[in-house]
Amino acid sequence: MAQAAGLFMVDEIMLVAIDEDINDSDIVALQDHLAEEVHANDAQGIVIDISALEIVDTFVGRIIAQLAGIGILLDAPTYLVGMRPAVAMTLVELGMTLPSVKTARNLQHAVTRLRASR
Repeated sequence: MAQAAGLFMVDEIMLVAIDEDINDSDIVALQDHLAEEVHANDAQGIVIDISALEIVDTFVGRIIAQLAGIGILLDAPTYLVGMRPAVAMTLVELGMTLPSVKTARNLQHAVTRLRASR
């Protein structure tokens, strides 16, 4: 598993915590591990927490979209939480609106939405 990210199963929801120190090889390992764990644990949803990220680039933006895509393909609704205003502004400036990614204000809000959709 990637050292700069953690996967945690809580009440049939896979939580993904991405650290600021994540690098390209960690991201690739995270993608593989996330897909395996969602399938193995029959996760009913995924919450990706990016609150530790102070800056993003197009690579990180694409990875966020790909992680959400894994959730869509495995029938696990995916929410992105912890986005800082500067990160949101940077993604928009880069032309990355992430239309397939659902967002929530915080972890609790995402979990509440996932539970309500069951």
